[in-house]
Amino acid sequence: MSWSELERLVADAEVERDLRSVLHHCRSRRELILLARRMGYRISRLDLQRAQAEHQLAEHVGSARAGR
Repeated sequence: MSWSELERLVADAEVERDLRSVLHHCRSRRELILLARRMGYRISRLDLQRAQAEHQLAEHVGSARAGR
């Protein structure tokens, strides 16, 4: 399981509408991870947590800059 696999999943979902739709219907992180693994992406719960933390940090930094 690796960060690069999560990046590959995101990149594929950005260009493949069907994949994006299937992932969008996942109701939990666990469901998303299991589906991604069935589709050949070796991602983990930690990969998702890291991505969420980085996203939140980027939003925080962006809003702080906009407030200047």
